[in-house]
Amino acid sequence: MTRHFLVDTDLTQAEQTEVLDLADLLKKDRYKYQPYAGESTGRQTVAVIFDKTSTRTRVSFAAGISDLGGVPLIIGAGESQLGHKESVTDTTKVLERMVSTIVWRTYAQSGLEEMAAASRVPVINALSDDYHPCQLLADLMTIREHKGTLAGLTLTYLGDCANNMANSYLLACVTAGMHVRVAGPIGYLPDPLIVDAAAARAEETGGSVMITTDPAEALAGADVVATDTWVSMGQEDEKAARSELFRSFAVDAAAMAQAADDAVVLHCLPAYRGYEISADVIDGPQSLVWDEAENRLHAQKALMVWLMARSGLTGVPEGQAVSGGAA
Repeated sequence: MTRHFLVDTDLTQAEQTEVLDLADLLKKDRYKYQPYAGESTGRQTVAVIFDKTSTRTRVSFAAGISDLGGVPLIIGAGESQLGHKESVTDTTKVLERMVSTIVWRTYAQSGLEEMAAASRVPVINALSDDYHPCQLLADLMTIREHKGTLAGLTLTYLGDCANNMANSYLLACVTAGMHVRVAGPIGYLPDPLIVDAAAARAEETGGSVMITTDPAEALAGADVVATDTWVSMGQEDEKAARSELFRSFAVDAAAMAQAADDAVVLHCLPAYRGYEISADVIDGPQSLVWDEAENRLHAQKALMVWLMARSGLTGVPEGQAVSGGAA
């Protein structure tokens, strides 16, 4: 059965750990696995489709695919028929005959679901309006590097809690057995369906979920503090209003004073100093932002190796299959 990664909970807790362990290994030995290269296959191609602009996602996937022996085929917005002259399903049926994996950074989650339903090769969500699961693999990898563990830690997310990052923090972190607190103003809290899904996963893993409009309640004793831009793509005309609305949810020195003394800070970037995060915090000793950005490369490579192996596809060298083997 082909495995896809469309939402954070597509991985169980044990599977998430497998991917993170593999990411640690690939960070130490960057070229250990070559799932997209082989004597019988040559260098395989991975399609990386961008409907939205990107820096870290584009560079990390392109470099990572090359590291894994493959050829990244970058398709920018408007450079294919996908979604306007041709249906998602029809495009997918063409791509799956030519590439070994499809990575898509897009808008509607429904498009990714339609693509995965039609594809015999793994489909990876490189960001949608609802989720950013690849970012969370990098975040969890980064936390584990610096804290030694994930289960039992408390992560607080402040700001716009109705966006894709808040959704993925809820789902990915409870999958890891963490206690997740998200705090934002009324009208900018997570969809109840996302909260319910996170709570259900938390019951399986020992994690927990808190949704609040009080930043102090969310910050008290937190091990990890995370935020994201208050103005996402397409919301630029709301910048002034949002900046005023979210001001009490900024990650600044006063906020960090309420977290644990050894708390660390995450931001998926791009960051706007003086808005959602202060310069002294993002550039200070508690910030793991640059490790977090680098770990996009290692975590996504691990994910691609894992999906190829678990999907039973060619390209994973003999004796190098990931834990659990091919399905």
